[in-house]
Amino acid sequence: MRHISGVALQQKGAFVEDIDRDSEAYDKVFACFKMPKAMDEEKAARSTAIQEATKFAALVPMQVARNAYELMTVIMDVARLGNRNAVTDACVAMMSARSAVLGALMNVRINLGSLKDKEFVSKLQSEADELEHLACAKEKELLDEINQELKV
Repeated sequence: MRHISGVALQQKGAFVEDIDRDSEAYDKVFACFKMPKAMDEEKAARSTAIQEATKFAALVPMQVARNAYELMTVIMDVARLGNRNAVTDACVAMMSARSAVLGALMNVRINLGSLKDKEFVSKLQSEADELEHLACAKEKELLDEINQELKV
């Protein structure tokens, strides 16, 4: 459990850093839309900048989704190895982590919708779909297991 505590604290730090990275990504995209667009060269530079900033804006929540999914494994360990009187707290943590994965993936997908790089979009969309499936399955696995244990 001490090891799990250390891992969880590291992940907490990463999530806090991701708050700043997400704000930075939004600011980058917003700044690109303010770029001049009077001349063809300016329009091209602006469009390229918007595309690159939007890729970054998709990658940040994708990393959040990956990290939240990794946290689900830690939560699974806590539920199985930790204090049995707190097992329902672990279940709530699992539901919250799944929500974090799905919420982050929604932010990935909204950014993918405005990207022209079809290969990048396809790769991230496939990963998002797989991560969503895995997160829901992991949550279901734990909840089914604990609900079965709690039956009287």
